[in-house]
Amino acid sequence: VQLQASGGGLVQPGDSLRLSCAASGRIFSKYAVGWFRELPGKEREFVAAISWSGGSTYYADSVKGRFTISRDNAKSTAYLQMSSLKPEDTAVYYCAASNYLPTTVMGEYDYWGQGTQVTVSS
Repeated sequence: VQLQASGGGLVQPGDSLRLSCAASGRIFSKYAVGWFRELPGKEREFVAAISWSGGSTYYADSVKGRFTISRDNAKSTAYLQMSSLKPEDTAVYYCAASNYLPTTVMGEYDYWGQGTQVTVSS
């Protein structure tokens, strides 16, 4: 499956932004989807994940209550709604697909999209 992340940009602290992850090539509904981010000078870290049906979601503690992951299998697209953004959310955000259960472990994802830059600054 090919993944295309989009929706990044420059926003101010407290703003909201929605990232999209469009999939093509295979049956999107068979895959769990995760979002990861890479902060400047740091390793890529888990942000959120969602099961193939959308019935189960998982979040990093740092974004819990502010970010919401969702998916629309009819559109082969997953989303990351980000609210109350903080400067420390500034990162390149990546979406990934897993053949198995949603997981926080980067190595368990089989397919990756290119990143989309999110910058939170006043």
